[in-house]
Amino acid sequence: MKLHLSAPPNSLLRSRIQITGSKSESNRLLLLQALYPNITIDNLSNSDDSEVMQQGLQIHRGEVDIHHAGTAMRFLTAFFASQEGRDVVLTGSKRMTERPVKVLVDALRSLGAEIAYVGNEGYPPIQIKGKQLLERKASLPANISSQYISALLLIAARLENGLELELVGKITSVPYIDMTLGLLSQLGIQNSFEGNTITIAPKVSVDPVNLVVESDWSSASYFYSIVALGAVGTEIQLSAYRENSLQGDSVLAEVYKRFGVETAFGEQTVVLRKTRECQLSTVDFELSNAPDIAQTIAVSCFGLGMGCHLSGLHTLKIKETDRLEALQTELSKLGAAISVTDRTLTLMPTTTMKKDVVIDTYNDHRMAMAFAPLALKTSLIINDAEVVSKSYPDYWKDLKSLQFNISEL
Repeated sequence: MKLHLSAPPNSLLRSRIQITGSKSESNRLLLLQALYPNITIDNLSNSDDSEVMQQGLQIHRGEVDIHHAGTAMRFLTAFFASQEGRDVVLTGSKRMTERPVKVLVDALRSLGAEIAYVGNEGYPPIQIKGKQLLERKASLPANISSQYISALLLIAARLENGLELELVGKITSVPYIDMTLGLLSQLGIQNSFEGNTITIAPKVSVDPVNLVVESDWSSASYFYSIVALGAVGTEIQLSAYRENSLQGDSVLAEVYKRFGVETAFGEQTVVLRKTRECQLSTVDFELSNAPDIAQTIAVSCFGLGMGCHLSGLHTLKIKETDRLEALQTELSKLGAAISVTDRTLTLMPTTTMKKDVVIDTYNDHRMAMAFAPLALKTSLIINDAEVVSKSYPDYWKDLKSLQFNISEL
């Protein structure tokens, strides 16, 4: 599906939008629910990734195809390895077979897991024969994607002796680790995170509990971008959000202050309001704790004619696509002067912006959603726009509710 986008007729935008539950929280809770069936969950994400996660958890033997869902690949690897009697081949899309899984497999093997590579060493597909994992200690590099770390933490309490996980080196993506530990705490699972060591106590059962998934802050980022690119006075209310969020991307409230966007929290809602024009010529953000909002910030800066230097982006190289190279390619099409390394992005201020540029999305939902707000500044075309279903199936419908002109080509 190819969509043509242009600005709403009224530059002053006002709307209320309901966003479904966080994909990150949903997938963690779905795995915990599989381990502790008396957990019930409300406001689950309606994303493709969460649907794939739910389906995968039900399979006992045979092939489990998680398509593009990186979170499901990491979480299900740990889950199946710890489930005695399961025998599966875990696979995914072509891109998924290029995304490394070796550090997680090595850590699980050190706990006693039986995992074999079906194709290339270190990459999916992998065959997993579930068994009781009796070892207690494992280690992982600290600067990898937090999903590898969370995968081990989520199964830890159901291991015979719990888990002592050592993180070697400088830790990144701490908020996502804290999210996982916070959910474990809500279930009464004892845990500690001291220095570079995380310890999880074993727990065979938990008390019945109903958990409500907070809405997705990564999805909120696109509305922060819309408000920043809109006229002063633009206001969008989003639900359901909490001020004391477990999600690392809630740092958006602080980030977008720099762009003139104020955030007001209410009862399960957040109101984004543009109170002033941004006077800055360039901004500098270290995003190792929230790399998923890098694309949104880079596009916001370009749309505002600003420059930016974004660092801490090393995990973006192994996402759905190499997001740094993809940003460089697509922003350059629009007239940006941009350079990237393996962990940074630098954008120069510019007032040049081309019209009706075709934006490629690389099977990456965040490329489609991050670029769409630029329609407030110039008309553009989004290729393979249906990719948003990976995390936010209602995205185009919600932009239409803001009166964006969207037509299928």
